[in-house]
Amino acid sequence: MVLKKKKVIQVDAFVLDHQLLERLHFFADAEGQNLASHLLQCMQLSDGIQQIHCIKQIVPLLEKMHTNNLCDPMVKNCLDILAVMFLSLDIKNPLKKVLASCLNGLPEPLMAEATVSLAGCLREELKSTDLSHYRNIMDNLASCMEDTSVGKSSVHILFKEALQFLQKSIHEIEEENRKLSRNRITQTRLMHDLLMGVKVSMSLIQKIQENLQENLWKKVDAPIWQSMCGLLNTFTCFLINEDLLQAVHMTAGLAVVLFLKTMFEPVEKLPCLISDLLLGSRTSDIPEWFMDSCGNLCTVDLSDSVLLFLSHGALAMLEWKNSSMGPSGEKLLLDIALALLSLSKRLKESSMAASLSRILTIWTNSALDTLQSSSENLKLSLNGNSNIVEKMLDYVYAHWEHPLDAVRHQTKLIFKNLLQIHHASVKESVVKLDPFFSMLTKNLLSLEWHVKGKYSSLGCLVECVGIENILEMDRTIPSQILDVMNDQSFAPYASDLLETMFTNHKKHLTSVLEGNGWIDKWHETWVSPLLLILCDGNPEQATYVTDYYLPKLLKCSPESLNYMIKILQTSAETNVGTCNTRGALGALMACLRTARALGHLQFTDMMHGSLVSIGCIKQGLVHQHDQVRIDALGLLCESHRSTEITSAEEMELISFFLRYNLSNQSPAVRQQICSLLKKLFCRICESSQTVHKMQQMKSKQDPVNQVATWDPLTTLQSYKDFMSAVCGILFEALFPGSSHPTRFTVLTLLGIITEIFPISEGQSQKLFQLAQEVDPTRVQTLLHCFASTFEEVKILAFELLMRLHSAVPYFQDVEKLHQLFQVAMQLSTSTKPYDCVTASYLLKFLIFQKGLLKVCLKKHLHLNIFQPDEDVPADPVEENTLAVIRYLLENVEGEILQAEKSLLQAAASFPMYGRVHCITEVLHQLPLKNLTLFSEWKKMIAKLIGMSYKLSAVVSPVVQSSSPEGLIPMDADTDTSERLQLILCEIQPCDTNDYFTEAKLLKEHCRLDCANERAESIATEDKGEEQQTCDVTAQMVLVCCWRSMKAISLLLGKLCQLLPLQFPICSDALITVEQVEEIGEYFKHHLLKSRHRGAFELAYAGFVKLTDILSRCNDERLHKLPQQWLCNVLEEIKSSDPSSKLCATRRSAGIPFYIQALLASEPKKGKTSLLKMTMEELITLASPSDVQPSTIPQVHALNILRALFKDTRLGENIIPYVADGMRAAILGFTSSVWAVRNSSTLLFSTLITRIFGVKRGKDENSKKNRMTGREFFTRFPNLYPFLLSQLEVVANAVNSETGESKLHPSSFLLLLILGKLYLSPMDGTYSALTMAPFVPFILRCGHSPVYRTREMSGRALVPFIMISQVPQTVSSLLAGLPDCTDPFVRQNAVHGTLLQVFHLLQSYLESKHRANSDFLQGLNSIITCIETKLWLAKRQNLCLVTRAAYLDVLVLLSNYLGKSRIKGTELLGFWEQTGTIIYDSELATGVSYSPAVPGFAQYLQSITKLFVSMSSITAYPEFENCLLRASEKTVGPSLSVAHLLHSDFHEVRLLVLEATLLWLKQVNSKHVIEGRRRNLLCLLSGLEAILLKRAIMEKHPECFCKVLEVLHCMDLGNMLSKTEDAIKMNQRDFLRWILDIVDISDSIEIQSVSLKFASKLIVHLTQNWQEEVKSEVKQWIEIVTYSCESEQQIDLRLAVAEILVSITPFFLTSQKLLLGLSDTLLLWKCVVQLLQCEEQIVRDAAANVIRVAQSQENIFRKTELDFHVVNESMALDLTFSIMCDLLQQWEQTSAGVLVLLEWLLGKEDVKDLESTALVENDYLFDKGQTNFWAETLMKVRQLGRHLLLLIPMTRVNPCDQEKLHQLARLASDQAQLVAQLLKDMPPTPEFSRTVEFTKLAIQSERISIVRQILGLLNSEIEACGEQGKVGNMTTDSLCAVDHSLTTLGTKD
Repeated sequence: MVLKKKKVIQVDAFVLDHQLLERLHFFADAEGQNLASHLLQCMQLSDGIQQIHCIKQIVPLLEKMHTNNLCDPMVKNCLDILAVMFLSLDIKNPLKKVLASCLNGLPEPLMAEATVSLAGCLREELKSTDLSHYRNIMDNLASCMEDTSVGKSSVHILFKEALQFLQKSIHEIEEENRKLSRNRITQTRLMHDLLMGVKVSMSLIQKIQENLQENLWKKVDAPIWQSMCGLLNTFTCFLINEDLLQAVHMTAGLAVVLFLKTMFEPVEKLPCLISDLLLGSRTSDIPEWFMDSCGNLCTVDLSDSVLLFLSHGALAMLEWKNSSMGPSGEKLLLDIALALLSLSKRLKESSMAASLSRILTIWTNSALDTLQSSSENLKLSLNGNSNIVEKMLDYVYAHWEHPLDAVRHQTKLIFKNLLQIHHASVKESVVKLDPFFSMLTKNLLSLEWHVKGKYSSLGCLVECVGIENILEMDRTIPSQILDVMNDQSFAPYASDLLETMFTNHKKHLTSVLEGNGWIDKWHETWVSPLLLILCDGNPEQATYVTDYYLPKLLKCSPESLNYMIKILQTSAETNVGTCNTRGALGALMACLRTARALGHLQFTDMMHGSLVSIGCIKQGLVHQHDQVRIDALGLLCESHRSTEITSAEEMELISFFLRYNLSNQSPAVRQQICSLLKKLFCRICESSQTVHKMQQMKSKQDPVNQVATWDPLTTLQSYKDFMSAVCGILFEALFPGSSHPTRFTVLTLLGIITEIFPISEGQSQKLFQLAQEVDPTRVQTLLHCFASTFEEVKILAFELLMRLHSAVPYFQDVEKLHQLFQVAMQLSTSTKPYDCVTASYLLKFLIFQKGLLKVCLKKHLHLNIFQPDEDVPADPVEENTLAVIRYLLENVEGEILQAEKSLLQAAASFPMYGRVHCITEVLHQLPLKNLTLFSEWKKMIAKLIGMSYKLSAVVSPVVQSSSPEGLIPMDADTDTSERLQLILCEIQPCDTNDYFTEAKLLKEHCRLDCANERAESIATEDKGEEQQTCDVTAQMVLVCCWRSMKAISLLLGKLCQLLPLQFPICSDALITVEQVEEIGEYFKHHLLKSRHRGAFELAYAGFVKLTDILSRCNDERLHKLPQQWLCNVLEEIKSSDPSSKLCATRRSAGIPFYIQALLASEPKKGKTSLLKMTMEELITLASPSDVQPSTIPQVHALNILRALFKDTRLGENIIPYVADGMRAAILGFTSSVWAVRNSSTLLFSTLITRIFGVKRGKDENSKKNRMTGREFFTRFPNLYPFLLSQLEVVANAVNSETGESKLHPSSFLLLLILGKLYLSPMDGTYSALTMAPFVPFILRCGHSPVYRTREMSGRALVPFIMISQVPQTVSSLLAGLPDCTDPFVRQNAVHGTLLQVFHLLQSYLESKHRANSDFLQGLNSIITCIETKLWLAKRQNLCLVTRAAYLDVLVLLSNYLGKSRIKGTELLGFWEQTGTIIYDSELATGVSYSPAVPGFAQYLQSITKLFVSMSSITAYPEFENCLLRASEKTVGPSLSVAHLLHSDFHEVRLLVLEATLLWLKQVNSKHVIEGRRRNLLCLLSGLEAILLKRAIMEKHPECFCKVLEVLHCMDLGNMLSKTEDAIKMNQRDFLRWILDIVDISDSIEIQSVSLKFASKLIVHLTQNWQEEVKSEVKQWIEIVTYSCESEQQIDLRLAVAEILVSITPFFLTSQKLLLGLSDTLLLWKCVVQLLQCEEQIVRDAAANVIRVAQSQENIFRKTELDFHVVNESMALDLTFSIMCDLLQQWEQTSAGVLVLLEWLLGKEDVKDLESTALVENDYLFDKGQTNFWAETLMKVRQLGRHLLLLIPMTRVNPCDQEKLHQLARLASDQAQLVAQLLKDMPPTPEFSRTVEFTKLAIQSERISIVRQILGLLNSEIEACGEQGKVGNMTTDSLCAVDHSLTTLGTKD
């Protein structure tokens, strides 16, 4: 269901002049029935829509008239008036279209008369000489030729006059355009007029000229011929003129070819003429008139744009079908193709690139038309193997991932047409066997799936050759594409391709198979992989498949729905999923939701058809997986029909959903929830209207005929009750302390409700109005949301209150408004930055209250400040706004005066930025179009500007100092105030910021002679009897200053927006030109001189508003300001004047922002001359130069370029300068000045992102952020020779002739950018931009002495070698390695070569071609070559680094052979030699090296990895025999896992422990075959004792943690049986040792693992030695409890959550209280605590406790449902429910209730509550405890509800009664304290003391619930005491419980 807004159409009415009205009056009849009377009535209407209806009646009126009456003069005059009306109306006015239709529909006898009338009026218009009227006349000519036959006839009559007019008007407009070259706005308008003139000229030639006799105009002296020659000459000039808009160029190209086609004779020679023009040939046989008109095309070298648009004209205007132009036409077609392909290498500007792609598409369409009846030569020239088609494909491959959408779209069309061109050129052949298609398919499939162009191209190929031919090559393609859909950026492309494929497959199968035989095969291919992903796929993939793929699949095959449901239904009850997978239940929800949204199912069908149960939907609505909940909600909310009646079941389920899903930390999930519920509310609203109409119809029916089964009134009432209940749930969720997600969701939903059910006055039929649900308490709740620390909550609350305030009587209370205004004023001067935001929202809301001015402001304003004129009716909002701003202004002006005396005092007591911020925000509410107090506002704006300048003068010295953050000391000792005064004096405006010339010195002994008393008075404040020092911190001063600058900038930016765009400015403008210029100079001054980032970033925000206004302003003086400012700052940068105050540190501070703002405001559709000028200047400055005396301009240029390349607003206009920017960055990196190198590095990083896109993954080497070399060098061809030459320099420096290795600074950048490129199977060998020349230089870079360079060269080489060439390249590299007999070995070269071999081999083994025979043959050749150089892995090689590198190659190969199960006799030698290497290594014989030897650690790791790899392979049953000899030699008695665990080197131990852990997990896995499990057990046998000893001895933290992890995974019985012998500890001692580790360790990882291990031991020992381990159990519980606290790290809390899940069956839900009641409940409290953790991952883990608990047989649910996998909110509710059930099972309700009441009351005692109310937060930015999830009152209410339900089954034991009374006394004391503290709060404490007020409000409700329950228990005890026994509750008590549940609002 799509929500659409109704479009409102406005039509301007037409008004006749007085003279024509008199004519109508003259002919009108007395009865008002004739045509003149009708027209007169029409002209008297003031509504354009009514005039349209009136004009539509003219034709029927004329048709009724007698034929004789049609010749009446009245009719003639009316036709004249209609003609005048038609020509006078604007072309966009719908009335013109209606009049055209009317003229077309005139009776036949009137057609000639109407033509004469229209021609007469048009002739008069064509005589006009007024330039301003030319555009309207052109529009009228166009309308006549397009809309009416009368119009065409009229233009036919006036053909000569029209041509002459167009020639004259176009010439005059061009002259005017040339004169106004500096006024861009007027120039743009004139160019659009030129464009219209060219288009009308073309229409005139195309539609009118063909009806003229040739002998009347095809004469050189004929006026028409002269006019056409003149126009042709003009259009040729337009085509050549580069200063015109591109649209004018393009249209001129069309017009030139059209006129030539019309005028040139013989026509057969025209293609040859155009070919000659395109190729630059000169022919002598050219008419004289052609040379006179188009001579420039022959005499000058044509620019690229002229060639492009001339080609476009030829393609669009010549006739290509049926080969009408013959062989010359075919030649022209091929010449155009070559010309366009040549242009594609030169045209890089974005608009030209888009035009070129579009014209290439037109060429392919023309080629297809020509091929229908072309010669064989053309077919040969255009088949798939031809040169032209190959180059066209080359263009496609280079541009199919172009950043412009238009280019990518055209590329797809070009590719599709090329396939059809080949098909048309070889029609006789069979497509399936065509080698062109086969090779193309093979190459496309071999591409990686990260290439987006692959998807559209494959889709075109499927449509051309059919899916079966593609599936024959690879049947796994559907699964491969589905795997790609875990990335949202690829999901749309993948789904479109899949849709093309399965649609084609269905079409194919239905054509070859009869009946429904096709569907099973189709399901197997397309549906089964889908269901697998929906059930068990990763969350992102399943979501994108559901969103993009599933709807298309069901749309193609609706019958597949039953198949999917049938499969999912069988397992939906059991496979309900987890927090990471949807399971069958989630998949079912997704399918049903999609089916209902598409209209395949209705909710009633699902219920009646038993497709899904209510229980399943409820489980889905509270599922742990976010998307399952969203799909279940979507199932209820989405419907194909917007008027479908919402059932009672749906409304009940929605209410259930809202109780547990309002708080969700994911913004995306919150947005989806609100969007879906909005659809539901819209459906309720629209269906209620339908139901209401049905009720009205029903009431009119006879009662006997009425159907009694359904009552519309009942439905309407249920709707109303449901909406009321929803609002109740939402308002209840806005309790004190509610989380930000809850508030956001609730306020959004309430806003949606008010939008769908708007507040309206009157008695109209309304289903529901929110205002009726809002009482004063709820109004206060909404107002309290203004105090939220999240601005989005403030915004939502403000918008909601703005919709409600007029209908709510609360805001008519004068006293309440006064309190709100007072607190707003207090907050506006708070030292907390976020308080002023709250104040601004309060004031913005208050100015809409009518009573504000007369009541509140009179108590604050002096009488002379504002006296509204009672005679002039003013808008109350305007009056309130003016009064509030005046009051704020007066206050801030006084505060500025104080700040001038003491900035310290201002920072500490009244930072001015809050007031200014409030002024700016209140101004946003001002209705600018309807101001009545104009003079007052003009004065006010002048005052605001003056105030801004004054405030800026006070605070700017701080933010403009050389070091605004570091200059002011951050200490807070008693001398702070004095030192701050010293510094503030030192940074007065005399600060020169000469950062590069001399350092600033702070005089240590300087003292101030004044203001001591004031400083002392500020620095202290009275607190009772004591005086405590209140230091003014440097942070407060800095924040005061830069936030003031921010507020000033935004205020001035807002004031600039008051500037009218149309000039000259009238005297009553709010702001003058002079003021705007002053503001511009202010921004310029501060952007160029501010040092503090916050200051200049926000000054930039205001400056952008100013430049945006100036760019749209048509006043020449203002319009030129950006250009002047830009030139001035560029000149200042270039001058490198030492006296310049521009900041060259801090990345040039505000200078890049300043230039960004100036350039971003330039219109993007124009020539962007400012951008071009600036970029050229900056590129020149950024490039190294020997001329510049200083490097400061270069630093500035590099920093500015970086900012411009990052600015997305400049779009693709910046791309042509990327190559030059990259060149400057790389060359700048070679500078000897650090500042230049630093800026160059930053620019290089930005350019990498700009070229390759934002990184879309953590893998630095991922192909997602790479492109083919062809694409890269096609887009940036200038970089090809530059990078190649630079790489050659680097390679020469590495491998110099002298043998010395030199370092080159650019090597890193060059290798980094080359590593981002890769070869593609689509790359041809004919390209001039081949990647081959780079390879030798990259190979030589591998010999660098720098390790990082060698590593990067290894990675950079991989993309340059095709997979098929890897074996040959690797063999060549290995052959180049030295032999063991060589006397001299260059180890750097060996190491670099081995790294290159490693990365090449890795890419080869990961390739997609591993299954074919060529791959295996290549692998065998690589292994053979590796065996020849094995000496490098042995002791013969003394360099450990290269030994390790060779071993890494062996490990890579070994892992692959084992994983792929590749066997063969030829590999036996390899295994044997590998085993020998391990057996002879230091692992077996002992290490003789010092750990300080370079590469030692790396070598140990590599050889250990090889041992682990061989051991792992030995465990495979199929390798037991073939590896027997190697295993015997390798894993002998002296070398085993046990042996390596005793190694002295932690690198070895760690790797072996990691392998051991992996093997243990494999042993315990269900997916491992029995043979491997058996072999692994043999490998691990006997390790328990060794690991226990290792645990005691281990000192290395990582190894120790891994040992504990391994022990935790081992069989506990076997391990504990060996503790006595191995470590001399019994089981209790071992447990205590583990617990001590948890206490003493500082490592979170060790704590987590040891706590899990201890918990496993506790469970084991408690079941056997319960009494003997009580003290250890107590210690363990204390650790678990402590580890749950919010201060602990996430990993530790996550470990505790996993522990609680594991012990649930043993301790938490056991029928026996093994740990006792208090300890068991303490563990349950940990569960509750973790369910309220701020971290989602911890809550998800803790919720699994409920899943395990629900699976226990002794847990009985009182509801009809079993919830298994639930979200946190539901889990918390179920936790309390299960606890209460368990208390009854344990027969511990009396003691348990008391414990739970203590939880309910909380731990805060009297002192804590007092300190909460008294402590003042001194931290400047601290917003208190920001609440993202935990909601104390939600927990309290849920627990209270379950306790109330438990009370009827509770018998309080006599021994517990005293404790009950103590609890009652404590609750009573706390209630009194809280009441007193709330009473002592200031007025409106929710705003002024938000944190303290919230805490007290929460505690108040907690106490209230506790006292309520205690009262019920006490009353029952007393009642039972009177009867002499303690029994179950009485009937009165049960009624009291029921009342309490109703009060809580949570009764089920």
